[in-house]
Amino acid sequence: MALSQDVPEFQQDCACCTEHHAEFDFWIGEWEVFNISGEKIGENKVNQLEDHCIIAENWKGTKGGSGKSFNYYDKKDGSWNQLWISNTGNILKLKGYAQDNKMILTSELQPGENGQFYNQITWTKNSDGSVTQLWQILNKENEPVQTAFEGIYRKK
Repeated sequence: MALSQDVPEFQQDCACCTEHHAEFDFWIGEWEVFNISGEKIGENKVNQLEDHCIIAENWKGTKGGSGKSFNYYDKKDGSWNQLWISNTGNILKLKGYAQDNKMILTSELQPGENGQFYNQITWTKNSDGSVTQLWQILNKENEPVQTAFEGIYRKK
């Protein structure tokens, strides 16, 4: 492919401008987040970094909690990955795949007081443009045993 004299090479090639890299774009935006009772529980700014190679999350809860995540598509294995770190030092590493207006990411098996468990977070693009985030705790058999978080994201 011939390069144009007017456009630098780094702007002509976009390694992360693929259909797979766009699978989580429905989460990009500035959001107000509400619990299922309709109470505002926080705000989240989700934007693209590094020529669409990273989707960065910037969470601020109404009760002082905050956190950031980096989300990326790994073309080597076709997976989506998230690294979340909160202001309480909580770290969560997730991996998964997009499917039908959803992104489903799951942790590796974690040790816990009541046995081993998985963290699984599902983001669902709703027909009204909102996004539902459901964080569930799954037992070793991948069955939901607890909801850790459920939030509805509405564009600001």
